[in-house]
Amino acid sequence: MFKTVNDRKIRIAILGCGRISKNHFGSIEKHQENIELVAVCETKKTLLEEKMAEYNVPGYIHLDEMLQKEALDIVVICTPSGMHPCQTAKIAKAGVHVMSEKPMATRWADGVSMVKACDEAMVRLFIVKQNRRNTTLQLLKRAVEENRFGRIHMVNINVFWTRPQEYYDQARWRGTWELDGGAFMNQASHYVDLIDWLIGPVDCVQAMTGTLARDIEVEDSGVLNVKWRNGALGSMNVTMLTYPKNLEGSITILGEKGTIRVGGVAVNDIQHWEFEDSKDYDKQIEEANYETTSVYGFGHPLYYKNVIDVMRGDAEPETDGREGLKSLEVLIAAYLSARDGKTISLPLEY
Repeated sequence: MFKTVNDRKIRIAILGCGRISKNHFGSIEKHQENIELVAVCETKKTLLEEKMAEYNVPGYIHLDEMLQKEALDIVVICTPSGMHPCQTAKIAKAGVHVMSEKPMATRWADGVSMVKACDEAMVRLFIVKQNRRNTTLQLLKRAVEENRFGRIHMVNINVFWTRPQEYYDQARWRGTWELDGGAFMNQASHYVDLIDWLIGPVDCVQAMTGTLARDIEVEDSGVLNVKWRNGALGSMNVTMLTYPKNLEGSITILGEKGTIRVGGVAVNDIQHWEFEDSKDYDKQIEEANYETTSVYGFGHPLYYKNVIDVMRGDAEPETDGREGLKSLEVLIAAYLSARDGKTISLPLEY
């Protein structure tokens, strides 16, 4: 049985205080009646001192020291993706639950090892997929689950964003195979997640990628063809070279009895919603649309609500390690296809 926390606040530490960590600090503040930030860990001394002062908590440069000195329930991993597996193993061995930002790992074997490490230690592994909680995608998921599309024929996903060279130059790990991954694995990771979460298990993929304009190891652009086990066909187009700013993060689904398009900068605007039947929640479409200045959306606090409920013993995780492996598998298959010029069938291993 997993340990639950019912008689006090859940004690959380943040590991890595870079770009994405602000969403976690903000979510902890919004749920302060149930959770408390008790420590931070960051290798950059000035940034560490800044967060220690801002949140009035102890800070650590080394994860091992934090795990030894602090009584923790969860460590939230906000470090470069390639570091997640090793850090997860350390945290799990200390008997502490793990919440990892996306992608969970940059290699398939590393993702599997994360799940195994947490299983063996009997701790939870939460993989952050906060976009699932955005109002537009919740409505879309409901329509899919209610089979309103009938048979889904075709799906198209576009991620037309921009990341200038200065973005990659800010940190040596960015744009590397080992620690970051490319446009598919890093920036478009949440959109790859839609491939399985919304449409279902994948039969096979074909991909082509290119490093067209940025001085990085990985791809800044790519295309992916997908065939699902249910017979649907689809494609995904990704680039970080859009001029002059982020343009579109969208999904279009064409089905036997329905057609939708959710667009905007980050699937935040339902632009077309038409089905053969009608439902009461169809009236909620305009209310579900929201303005966003961030590609992250507003799902982190809602994701934390599920984590709290799981830690209290009142719910099951919406995205645990095994759920996280589903999108990682599609990502790795895409990279194998692009590298070898072959169609890659799933699952990767039997």
